[in-house]
Amino acid sequence: MKAGGFDAIVVGGGHNGLTAAGYLGRAGLRVLVLERRDILGGAAVTEEVIPGHRVSFCSYFASMLMPTVIRDLELAKYGLRMVGSDPLLAVAMEPGRIVRWWADPERAASEIATINPRDAVTFLKVEKELKALAAYLQPFFLEPPPNLAATGLDRVREGWRLAKRFHRLKGKEIAQLIEFLTGSLGDYLDRKFESEEVKRLFLANNVYGKHGGPYEPGSAMGLLFHLLSGGDDAVQGFAGHVIGGMGAITQAMAASARDHGVETRTGAAVARILVEKGCATGVELDSGEVLRAPLILSNADPKRTFLTLLEPESLPGDFRREVAGIKMAGPSAKLNLALSREPTVLGRSPDADPRERSLLTMVPTLEGAQRIADAARRGEICDELWIDFVIPSLVDDTLCPPGKAMMTCFIQYLPWRPAEGTWDERRDELAQSIIRQISRYVPDLPELIEGQVLLTPLDLERTYGLTEGNIFHGDLNMGQLFAMRPTPGWSQYRTPIEGLYLCGAGAHPGGGVTGAPGHNAAKQVLRDRKAAR
Repeated sequence: MKAGGFDAIVVGGGHNGLTAAGYLGRAGLRVLVLERRDILGGAAVTEEVIPGHRVSFCSYFASMLMPTVIRDLELAKYGLRMVGSDPLLAVAMEPGRIVRWWADPERAASEIATINPRDAVTFLKVEKELKALAAYLQPFFLEPPPNLAATGLDRVREGWRLAKRFHRLKGKEIAQLIEFLTGSLGDYLDRKFESEEVKRLFLANNVYGKHGGPYEPGSAMGLLFHLLSGGDDAVQGFAGHVIGGMGAITQAMAASARDHGVETRTGAAVARILVEKGCATGVELDSGEVLRAPLILSNADPKRTFLTLLEPESLPGDFRREVAGIKMAGPSAKLNLALSREPTVLGRSPDADPRERSLLTMVPTLEGAQRIADAARRGEICDELWIDFVIPSLVDDTLCPPGKAMMTCFIQYLPWRPAEGTWDERRDELAQSIIRQISRYVPDLPELIEGQVLLTPLDLERTYGLTEGNIFHGDLNMGQLFAMRPTPGWSQYRTPIEGLYLCGAGAHPGGGVTGAPGHNAAKQVLRDRKAAR
């Protein structure tokens, strides 16, 4: 390394970029992280709605942050604290009626038994099967998928590595795994359960932000994703609040990285990744400043990385076409609210545990969810949406003044681009619709709002750099996962440009605040450096 230079530059200070930087810094590399915004964290940030009232603006609940990442980067040492949620879910079936999915399976089954005793028995069997399959999938999250373009001895090694993972599975388990990875959630639940309310409970525990409805192929896999081990205690199916909001995760990551020599710069938008003779050589900022390094790790999504930050002639034409074909079309929005006090939820005791009072999900029936998803594809904005809200201030008193409350609402089954008008033109309409829908279950909400910030799919692109507002850097469908992510032949974090790696959610294993893509990309960089010596 030349004096004053860097071994690696990370483009984007989101949680995966910071994770990758942290691992590289601990390995002795001099690393620079460049973030376009004035705050590190990407979509894992805590920001103000009004002065003194903060909330997790985009990602909002911790459920899949890899225990390995928490441990290796010593995030607890740097201030990370998570409080497990119990119940894991509280689903509003109708105004005044809430069904809860408790962390204790027996307690959850007891609640389900009040709806349908046979479904309660099935629930315990299904929950056990799902946890077993999720535990099998867990190791795949922290290693590269097989390279479909491998040849010769490398291909044999890839096949052997995959075979070692599969040899422990029995025939029935293989069939179950294939069913979850390729089948539809709706078909699975229709086969297993009788009660529509129990089906809605499972629907509420599926992947949030995925394009498409519950009767589409591949929609069942979200049940497994949410049962991965997470949190600092490696609890399977962990879900909970982060004290200080989701930004506390990325601030801990940044502090950990800096303690190991990593430099971070905010307000530093990368305009171009520089390439000479097929090799990455550095970046050019919007300001015109050029920074050099032989290794570039992009935490931007694949389309932004390859189609915006690189000159067309830098990449093979067929690769650019494959990247252009990645499905994005994010279906999500966020509404963040500052409230004068805790709102009243129908059917919930004001004396209930704060963790129970802090969350509520409003999901349609399976058929209704499919209908809304289909309408979103046509560019329509439905009057009934999937809404999940959290009142984190009930668990975390650092977010707002005493007596006040913060609410963050996740909305899905929206079109990336409305068929009529634009998101800027229809912003107020959407915000009013969301508040009206929540008010069926929380009637005093409108009178409590002191400030609000709505993030439409377009805002997610403009503000957070998420192409087409996709929170996962690309839809989580089977054609865009595992060895197909981001494209076939380029699933191991390398790219057609030597020295350029992809370290964000557009790489395996995909989205969610896991740290896995950043971990895996950094490990791949270190393996490649070792092999080149």
